[in-house]
Amino acid sequence: MNSQTRVQEQYELWLKDEAIDAATKEELRSISGDPKEVEDRFYRDLEFGTGGLRGVIGAGTNRMNVYTVARATQGLARFLLKSGKKTPSVVIAYDSRNQSPEFALETAKVLAGNGIKAYLFESLRTTPELSFAVRYLNADAGVVITASHNPPEYNGYKVYGSDGGQLVPDQAKQVIAEIRSVESFADVKRSSRADAEKAGLLEWIGEAVDEEYIRAVTAVSLNSELVREMSDDFRIVYTPLHGAGNLAVRAALGAIGFEQVHVVAEQEKPDANFSTVKSPNPEEREAFALAIAEGKKIDADILIGTDPDCDRMGAVVKDANGEYFVLSGNQSGAIMIDYLLGRLQERGELPANGVVVKTIVTSEMGAVIAEHYGAKVLNTLTGFKYIGEKITQFEQSGEAEFLFGYEESYGYLAGTYARDKDAVVASMLICEAAAYYKSKGKTLYDVLQELYERHGYFLERLESRTLKGKDGVEKIQGIMEDWRRQPPVELNGLQVTKVEDFLQGLYGLPVENVLKFTLEDDSWFCLRPSGTEPKIKVYFAVRGSSAQAASDAIDKLVQTVMSRVDHH
Repeated sequence: MNSQTRVQEQYELWLKDEAIDAATKEELRSISGDPKEVEDRFYRDLEFGTGGLRGVIGAGTNRMNVYTVARATQGLARFLLKSGKKTPSVVIAYDSRNQSPEFALETAKVLAGNGIKAYLFESLRTTPELSFAVRYLNADAGVVITASHNPPEYNGYKVYGSDGGQLVPDQAKQVIAEIRSVESFADVKRSSRADAEKAGLLEWIGEAVDEEYIRAVTAVSLNSELVREMSDDFRIVYTPLHGAGNLAVRAALGAIGFEQVHVVAEQEKPDANFSTVKSPNPEEREAFALAIAEGKKIDADILIGTDPDCDRMGAVVKDANGEYFVLSGNQSGAIMIDYLLGRLQERGELPANGVVVKTIVTSEMGAVIAEHYGAKVLNTLTGFKYIGEKITQFEQSGEAEFLFGYEESYGYLAGTYARDKDAVVASMLICEAAAYYKSKGKTLYDVLQELYERHGYFLERLESRTLKGKDGVEKIQGIMEDWRRQPPVELNGLQVTKVEDFLQGLYGLPVENVLKFTLEDDSWFCLRPSGTEPKIKVYFAVRGSSAQAASDAIDKLVQTVMSRVDHH
């Protein structure tokens, strides 16, 4: 069947299907005169990747809607029922996005229709609390309805295993196979909310789980006594960027003794349209505009922001001139590793078999710092699920003790209570570090400069190109094939000393469409199509003898590589 025939057949099937409601059909009829729009909605099924579904909200097979959510849940139910357990259970959470509560309830009703118990949070919660709750409630799986920091028109559906980590590829493959076996919406078993509650297959959860989660997060704190001493003179500005983090972040900060926590009022309440920002992403300086204005007003020591589902944290600190400086994910990670391992060493609590886990596109600076303290460093593929998988392996084998995991895209975890990145614990730790260093007359910016002096001037950059729709998918594939078929031998007069193609399943890691090139001066760049957005991402890293040398080197490397990427 050619793609155009498939599009038309699927479009007509949705219009005829009695299981599909009138409003959805009306939406589809309204686009009948726009062949490109019809094609984009129906040229494929919304792909269930290793992390789950993510897409634009709307009617169609390539969109997020109650039907694609129900079909995915039916597949998940079949996967869980094959385990042989009489009544498996699943925890469900959701963030502040459009239709998140509806998608979460639909998930619970389909699970109940299959005889599976759903624990559903009574209102929005963070993704890391979902990861914690799966473990705390001894559930067999978890689902969180979120599209992380994507634009407001997106939503998503992430699936977690019984260890509280996102599904790894082997598990995801099995779930995907079950989803594909759901050929018609008529195959979806669904219970009503009332029937599910009556049968004990839908249980609402909330405050009791929240309390245990905050207790687990704050157990990671190393200096709450000092925080309490500094509390009168240490000011924090926090923005949840209209997302799910507000209550949890404030609870954790308050629990260890921070009293001066100022929330950006305009961004405090959940807002599915993220109306005060271009993008609800703490990786971008623009997202901190209101926080910086508030910080200047009250002379804040640190500003922190979390994304809509509160698994990513960004921090802003004062530079040498007293201006607010946005830390990169790599810089925040390096500071937290140095703080955490340094304090554990001071107390004689640094384990001999301690391990820091990072991803292949994350700066080597954190690795150098960890090794300075005698910790081992492991690299994983991009995606926190691989870091979570390592924690579970360490627990089972006893071979190592997990100290810290992080990725350059603002994801961090300390402690083993969860298996996903946690902006709540990261917010707490970086504020605690800032208070600790303030007690010694330093800002986190001063600490960063000291780390550069000690370990080298590491500098990283990320360039991404958004290429939407079917044409964009093909263009991204073409760019990857171009670099794969014709890898450079040298760049800017430097020999390429290593080419790593992760499609070959290197180092015992799962297969992934990622290319990494290392040059003779140990600088590197990496090409990777995003698994959750229509983007190709290109990561760059250099290590210089000075800030200026590193800046010049990375500018040159970015210009050379991106001119070829953009030329394709």
